[in-house]
Amino acid sequence: MRSRKLNFVSITFIVVLLCQIVHSQLQIGFYRNSCSLVELIVKDVVRDSFIRDHGVAAGLVKLHFSDCFVRGCDASVLIDSTPSNKAEKDSPANNHSLRGFAVIDNVKAKLEDICKGVVSCADIVAFAARDSIEITGGLGYDVPSGRRDGKISLASDTFTNLPTPSFNVDQLTQIFAKKGFTQEEMVTLSGAHTIGRSHCTSFSNRLYNFNGTKGQDPSLDFIYSSWLKRQCPQGNTNPNLVVPMDPSSPGSTDVGYYINVLANRGLFTSDQTLMTNTATANQVNQSKRNPQIWWSKFAAAMVKMGQLDVLTGNAGEIRSNCWVIDS
Repeated sequence: MRSRKLNFVSITFIVVLLCQIVHSQLQIGFYRNSCSLVELIVKDVVRDSFIRDHGVAAGLVKLHFSDCFVRGCDASVLIDSTPSNKAEKDSPANNHSLRGFAVIDNVKAKLEDICKGVVSCADIVAFAARDSIEITGGLGYDVPSGRRDGKISLASDTFTNLPTPSFNVDQLTQIFAKKGFTQEEMVTLSGAHTIGRSHCTSFSNRLYNFNGTKGQDPSLDFIYSSWLKRQCPQGNTNPNLVVPMDPSSPGSTDVGYYINVLANRGLFTSDQTLMTNTATANQVNQSKRNPQIWWSKFAAAMVKMGQLDVLTGNAGEIRSNCWVIDS
């Protein structure tokens, strides 16, 4: 037991060191003097929201990912569409699949009361994602902050920047590489699918008409596919029908995702495809065998993702309302 504890402490120390290697214009403790309670307030709101709805944690992690992978971590994913512009949140990739907006709104309102015009929506999203990982059993990490909010949000930007559930391993590798991630980091971040839920429409093709065969994906475990078919009947048109990404532990940030993939129970094609490549299959196995190492690698990858194309200094703005551009 003592050895296990020491190992975990060592891993945590490594993550802390990795977190220090950050974008030069982002800083850990950026709001120390201007709004010292910001991270405490975000954590409290996330915790209260999680108590009411465990699914909100996965929603906040996905919100951060969907933001950073499109125009960078600038909270453009929060901006509402207008009559003249369809925004990111209303694109086919995001519409009906993103959640957690009310949490961000609640945090922003509290922060505007105590330090008006100081904290960006982009930093709130980053803090909330970290707190969601921690509250579901993942490893906590320091979030470098100082991001500013972008003024552009285009649904069309999501078309080539977000992976889809039907991606194969080469497509996943390429789209992550465009953002500066290695294939190993792609496999590590894929583990976020250990929490949350998915609409049946995102994977029903694997159950009833895989590649036009009118049959199921042969890589799907039969018992798992039978369960999925009961949850997602063929021909059902209910757009709100959902299933947990990891039925065994849907509310825990753990290596259940990798256990599922190894058992041919990856929900999406983009999950199960990791077993079609020797390198990624080895990484799946390693993550499954070494949960603590995966936790630390996942935390480091999240820190790296949070630095994608950030706006700092005088760029962008600090929105007073996260859904509307100020100027």
